[in-house]
Amino acid sequence: MRSRPLAVTAACAAALVVVLGLLVRPHTPALSTDESGDAALLDRARPLFADGVHDRVSVVEIAGESTRFAHFGADDATSYEIGSVSKALNGLLLADMIERGEVSEDTELGALLDLDGAPAASVTLAELAGHRSGLPRLSPRPRDAFGAWAAAMTGRDPYRFDVAALVEQVAAADTSGRGEVSYSNMGAAVLGQALAARAGTDYADLLRARVLDPLDMDATVLPASPAELPTEAIRGTNGKGRSADPWLARAYAPAGGVRSTPGDMALLARSLLFGDPPGAEAMRPRWDDGEGGRVGLGWFVDDHGGTDVTWHNGGTGGFSTMVALDREGGRAVVVLADTATGVEPQALGLLLGEA
Repeated sequence: MRSRPLAVTAACAAALVVVLGLLVRPHTPALSTDESGDAALLDRARPLFADGVHDRVSVVEIAGESTRFAHFGADDATSYEIGSVSKALNGLLLADMIERGEVSEDTELGALLDLDGAPAASVTLAELAGHRSGLPRLSPRPRDAFGAWAAAMTGRDPYRFDVAALVEQVAAADTSGRGEVSYSNMGAAVLGQALAARAGTDYADLLRARVLDPLDMDATVLPASPAELPTEAIRGTNGKGRSADPWLARAYAPAGGVRSTPGDMALLARSLLFGDPPGAEAMRPRWDDGEGGRVGLGWFVDDHGGTDVTWHNGGTGGFSTMVALDREGGRAVVVLADTATGVEPQALGLLLGEA
C-alpha cells in the first residue's frame, strides 16, 4: 500500500533534482548585445570581447579633454567589484597620510598593530605597499588555506576574516622573502588596517574621508554586508560559469573589497591624469619588480614600446577590472567586467592604440 506514495515522492524528488540542476548548471556567458555609449568606442571594443567568457562590460576611455564610455549590458552607474584595484586606492591613502605627517614610509607595522614581536612587526608601510614585506600572498595556516579553497570551489567569498584574525595571520607568517617584490593580499590588507588604526577609525570611513570624498566618488563603496550592497550592484560569474557570491572581503577590504562604477572610475582616472588627487605620489615608481617593471605605493609601472603605463588590475570570484594610465600622454582606459576572465589585454590594446 505504501509503494505508490513512495514512488510519487521519489519521482518528485528526482524532478526537483533535475530542476535545481538546470538552475545552477554552469553556463558560458556571451557579450551582452544591449549596447550604449560612444559608437566609435563600442565598435573598437566589441571585437575585443567577442571571444572568451564575457557578459556585461564597461569601457572608459580618457584622451585629453574627452571622456568616452562604451557599455555592454551596463551603464555609467552599474556597480562592479574592482578587486585588487582596491590596492591602488590603498596606496593613495598611504601616500596622503605620509604627506600629512601621520605616518612615514619607514613606519613599522608593529608600531600601529600589536604583533607581539612577530617577524612582520618590523616590516615598514612602504614595504607593504610595494609588495616587498616578505608576507605571503594569503595566509598559509591550514585552516585558512582550506577555507579559501572551499570558498573558491563553491563561489563564496574567501575573505571571511575580521581584523583580529588578520592580525593573527600576519603574526604567524614568515617574512623570509622580505626585500623582494612578491605580491601579497595579506600585506595590502594589513597595511590598510594599520592606517585605520593610526587614524582611530575603521578602514571604510578612512578611505571615504581621505580619498573617495575628495574625488566625488560617491558611488564607490566598501559594503560590510550583503544588505549594504548598492541598488546598482550586479552579480558576477566565476570561472566555472556559475553565479559568484559578492566579495565583501571584510578585514581584507583594503586588498580587494571595493565596488565602483564606470562613472566614478572615470573621475578617478581623470584626476590621476590631470588633477591633484590625494596621495598622487603613490604612483611614482620606487623599486624594480624583478621582471622588468617597477613598483610604487600600490601601483605598477611597465614600459610598453616606450610608453610608461601606470596600472593596476583586479579580479574577484566573479569580476575583472583593469585601470591603465599613460600619464605622459594624458590618456587612460578602464575596463570593468562581470566575469572572472581577465581584461588586461583589452585595456592595454585600447590604451596603446592597438585596437
